[in-house]
Amino acid sequence: MKLNYKPIGNFIQRVEHRNRDLKVTRLLGLSMTKEFRETTSNVVGTNMSVYRVMSKYQFACDFMSPIRVNKLPVVLKLDDEPNLVSPAYPVFEVKDRNELDPEYLMMWLRRSEFDRYATFKCDAAIRGGYDWEELCETLIPVPHIDKQREIVKEYNTIQNRIKLNEQLIQKLEETAQAIYREWFVEGNWVNVEIKDFGNVVTGKTPSSNNPEDFGNEMPFVTPGDFKNYNKFVLGAERNLSEEGYSKLKNKILPKGSVIVTCIGSDMGKIAVVKNDCITNQQMNSIIVKETFYTDFLYYYLNFVADEIKGIAMGGSTMPMLSKSDFEKIEVMKPEDDILMKFESVMKPMNKLSITYSKENQKLLELKELLLSKLASVEN
Repeated sequence: MKLNYKPIGNFIQRVEHRNRDLKVTRLLGLSMTKEFRETTSNVVGTNMSVYRVMSKYQFACDFMSPIRVNKLPVVLKLDDEPNLVSPAYPVFEVKDRNELDPEYLMMWLRRSEFDRYATFKCDAAIRGGYDWEELCETLIPVPHIDKQREIVKEYNTIQNRIKLNEQLIQKLEETAQAIYREWFVEGNWVNVEIKDFGNVVTGKTPSSNNPEDFGNEMPFVTPGDFKNYNKFVLGAERNLSEEGYSKLKNKILPKGSVIVTCIGSDMGKIAVVKNDCITNQQMNSIIVKETFYTDFLYYYLNFVADEIKGIAMGGSTMPMLSKSDFEKIEVMKPEDDILMKFESVMKPMNKLSITYSKENQKLLELKELLLSKLASVEN
């Protein structure tokens, strides 16, 4: 039997716990991914007694964000150590956890449909924001508590597997970086330029006047996609149609190419192409002459990323590295036989990293499917 929806306000209440005694010092912000993040705010000289203290199973949210970013930053605290949040962020909790599981509620608040609803309510509001009253009026299906906990357990199983895979990928990356440093950092090698490793290509964006250039045939990589990558490009949020990529044949990057973001705040992000793709104009890429150049270039460019950013600044407030400047970046190049050996050492680690990354892609799709199905949950 499908459930009737009930207002969230039936189950939650505001919490007003201020840091009056100044005992709590850990200040956290709220991210667009609905997680806590370390704050970047300068709090020197700030009166921290007015900041809100959060405890386990309490929520914090930023009601003013939906109108700016089409998303409501809201976070559920699951650890035992108290933390502070800005006094601008309301804190609330579930009144009775035997009626509504906090993690089940957080699953509902993570849904993209909820963010669209919050944004819609902002657009319709006179004050131009999504507020406490709007949240309380938002409807949620509330099955029996045992069913809620069953759903939460299924969600957490997926989430924990994703985290485990991320940890395994990170361990592989740390091992690869250590091998790179041991083999190459202190070497006395030949000085060459980036262009000596292959053809440098600057990406291009199809004209906005031709929406038919976008479809489902080839990944179109932008700096925003890098949040989904570890070492390898395994897709993109947008894709080109056959018509779209056929117009940009000279921009197609084959497997093994190395992509580098070369402008703005995303400057210096690096990834390796797994399957053919095209990037936008904010990236320069190296189509390598030899496959055994790929891993070396990836780790070399990561190792000297700060130096590249310094070159890109060049007295300007906006870092930018043109194709001509990128091609001239100097590299201490080892002999090819050493690079071949390095490639052979990297191959099994790359294979594992790709396997874990692909599994996470499937798990993320499964997680989103589970969230979307909450709307039709049955007892």
